Amino acid sequence: MAFNPADQIQDLQYFGEFGGVNPSISDSSTYTFLAAKSMIDTFEGNLAGCYLYSRHMSPSTLYLSQALAAMEGTETANVSSSGMGSISTALLQVCNQGDHIVSSRTIYGGTYALLKNFMPKFGIETSFVDITNLDKIEAEIKEDTKVLYCESISNPLLEIADIRSLAELAKKYDLTLMVDNTFSPLQISPAQLGADLVIHSLTKFINGTSDTVGGVICGSNDFIDSMRSVNDGAAMLLGPVMDSLRAASILKNLRTLHIRMKKHSENAMYLAKRFQEDGYKVIYPGLENHPQHELYKTMSNPEYGFGGMLTLDAGSLEKADDLMELMQKRNLGYLAVSLGFYKTLFNAPGTATSSEIPADEQAEMGLTDGLIRFSIGLDNNIERTYEEMKRCLVELDVIQKVRV
Repeated sequence: MAFNPADQIQDLQYFGEFGGVNPSISDSSTYTFLAAKSMIDTFEGNLAGCYLYSRHMSPSTLYLSQALAAMEGTETANVSSSGMGSISTALLQVCNQGDHIVSSRTIYGGTYALLKNFMPKFGIETSFVDITNLDKIEAEIKEDTKVLYCESISNPLLEIADIRSLAELAKKYDLTLMVDNTFSPLQISPAQLGADLVIHSLTKFINGTSDTVGGVICGSNDFIDSMRSVNDGAAMLLGPVMDSLRAASILKNLRTLHIRMKKHSENAMYLAKRFQEDGYKVIYPGLENHPQHELYKTMSNPEYGFGGMLTLDAGSLEKADDLMELMQKRNLGYLAVSLGFYKTLFNAPGTATSSEIPADEQAEMGLTDGLIRFSIGLDNNIERTYEEMKRCLVELDVIQKVRV
């Protein structure tokens, strides 16, 4: 039977301490040992499954980690206080001073800033490449390269990474393939395609209610155990711990992810098709003119569609700002960063979520001033939403006939 990530979540069964249908929340920072020898063994890493201190693990964070590992089909996972917390700890666990990373050039601005501006403080350098060009990627791999980093669907340009081919390249050069799957939970299962580590910002689609910040690293038992080591584990020593109450909240929301992702995808596809028919420059993986449309179909779990993210180019930053302000005024969504909320969220990433990337590099990768990134919401009547958005576009005389 084919791997279905939502089925993996559904098949998990956790009972609360008193028989509740939700697992009990462990509201403790530290845990008792019945024998001194058990504490010694735990610090030496010889007693698996024993709770020590919530910076290491708690029952609540363990439940969530197990559910996310099941969703991605990995041996285990480690949740953290944010997506960036997961990315930074994973990279610092793999890389040492003098090591090198090859990364996609189109990634979240915070990740770009981490790789470009912060990691060099530790003697770790990064080469940024067009992730859709395998020859260019291979040309950047050096003797000291340790990580190949990408996003399944890139932020914000919605480029699709060929994860199978990247996995083959990583295996050829003994690299760790690290894939940020934040834009495409359930839609794409990177570990099933050969990725070593799968990362999510749980803040986004997985939680879905814009009230919690969190992250996860899904991978092998050996790697996650190394991150939790009290002696040299990045997750343990850097301390990006998730609170038990937040872990319990995300676990509850995770159970409806499959329903929400189908609706996000359905609404985004409808809007993308209509805007394209109107002559606007819209980018969406579900459109046949998307450069990696066919590639996406070979990698995806088809019942979850093409995702909830699309972009539309308004032609200029001034037009983009005016359009977003008008759409917010008309209650079509919120002018805000992040994604995966029940309402549509939009921003101009060149001056917001990708502002860390220098202007010349934005231009080189095709990130224009007028580009608006949409996280399409769960609107019940998406046709009505389209009609209202179209009125805003016409009212502001946003340029038509700007085609991909």
